[in-house]
Amino acid sequence: MRLLVTGGCGFIGSNFIRYVLEHYQPESVTNVDLLTYAGALVTTADFPLRFGERYEFIRADIADRKAMQEIISRHSYYAVVNFAAESHVDRSVVSPADFIHSNVVGTTVLLETARDNGVKRLVQVSTDEVYGSNESAISSTEAAVLNPSSPYSASKAAADLLALAYHKTYGLDVVITRGSNNYGPYQFPEKLVPLLTIRALLDEPLSIYGDGLQVRDWIHVADYCAAVFDVLLEGHAGEIYNVAGGTPLPNLSVARKILQYLGKSEDLIQFVQDRPAHDRRYSLDSTKIRQEIGWKPLRDFEASLGATIDWYRNNEPWWRDTLQPRHAT
Repeated sequence: MRLLVTGGCGFIGSNFIRYVLEHYQPESVTNVDLLTYAGALVTTADFPLRFGERYEFIRADIADRKAMQEIISRHSYYAVVNFAAESHVDRSVVSPADFIHSNVVGTTVLLETARDNGVKRLVQVSTDEVYGSNESAISSTEAAVLNPSSPYSASKAAADLLALAYHKTYGLDVVITRGSNNYGPYQFPEKLVPLLTIRALLDEPLSIYGDGLQVRDWIHVADYCAAVFDVLLEGHAGEIYNVAGGTPLPNLSVARKILQYLGKSEDLIQFVQDRPAHDRRYSLDSTKIRQEIGWKPLRDFEASLGATIDWYRNNEPWWRDTLQPRHAT
């Protein structure tokens, strides 16, 4: 089985490649990444030595039809797993066009080239944010109406709908995962857990939007990668699978847990003006993937958060390198 993974130098994509190559024996995994600000070769620096010919890296833009046609036509790929995306809400507010390019145009190119080259399955990796803020007592199922609030979540919702349309119109085997907030090693330091951890390590203020009571469900990246792989193998074509960790917490509580683990004062917490279109609460119902596929999260949040904090404390060269400005060429 050959897999093509897009965005494999980013947070979830790199963890997914590592998970698959460590636990299974695919013939090969090709990693396609443009290496924009959130993707870095240092994240996958050990892959060539550890995995040898089973791992291949190609620098390319998934929105480049000619490049992707050339790449996908080289091998008979069983599946394309699309992690490549612009994913930071704040950046989408400033520059929405970048998100349309990567998340909508890029996904369309992948769907087209997968269809043209006989790829057996495409996994579209999405987000709980496509459902919008959920302040009811009922968690969002896969049938919930999409109600994105930001350019980022709107671009991901559009990509999901395109993927489903390619299944209905052309018969392309597509499955979609919508995950809750991932945390773990190798996450770009603009995201909440690494951002707060690094600032706490440096004794810098921990900026919290608004009152900090925005609720997110937390899942360790290894549990999410296992879910994506399970859906790749066992998901039903044309179906969506919500993937939640079952640990809903306000952002303020996460900040306090990080400070407590590091023995730092809560005086470092600094409340700042809330960002535009900041959803109050996300809540996913993951009954479908648990019942149909048998997946469930295995990691305890408290223990895994501590291990994640320790990873950033012990890998300062990595996060300092990722914070250096980099541009696609």
